[in-house]
Amino acid sequence: MINYYVRVIIMIITFCGHSQVIFTDEEKSVLRNILVGEINKNPTCKFYLGGYGDFDGLCLRTLRELKHDFPTIEILFITPYLDKNYSKLELAKYYYDDVIFPPIESVPRKFAILKRNEWMVEQADLVIAYVKYSWGGAAKALEYAKRKKKRIINIAK
Repeated sequence: MINYYVRVIIMIITFCGHSQVIFTDEEKSVLRNILVGEINKNPTCKFYLGGYGDFDGLCLRTLRELKHDFPTIEILFITPYLDKNYSKLELAKYYYDDVIFPPIESVPRKFAILKRNEWMVEQADLVIAYVKYSWGGAAKALEYAKRKKKRIINIAK
C-alpha cells in the first residue's frame, strides 16, 4: 500500500493602509485583481484584518464579495483588545469568519494596536498596503514589514 501525503500550505495575507482615503475605481480593481491572483495560487488563503479605517473597510468588502466565489478563504479579525465593551468584537461575528487575539495581553493598552499590527506582519506571507505618507500607523506597519523582509504590494498611487 502506498501512502500519499498532501501538504496544504496556508498563505496568510495582511493589510495596512491609511484610515482616511478615497479610492479610485482603478485602485479598487487593482486590489481585487491582486486578491484573486493570490487566491487562485492558494485557495486556502487566510486574510488578517485589523478592522480600522477606509483601507481595511475596502479590503473587507472586497474579500466578502470574493468569498462567494472562493468559499475556502478565511477572513479573520485580529483584535488588539479582549475587552467585552470593545464594540468591534461584537460586529466582528457578523463580518468575519473568526476573531484572533494575538499574544499581546501584557502590552499596555496604548501600544496594543501597534503590537497587534506588528504581530499581523510577522505572521504574514504577504502584506498588501495602501500607504502614501510616511506618518501614522499604516506607515509604521509598512516600515516594520520592510524590516522583516516581507513580500509587500503597495497599491497607493
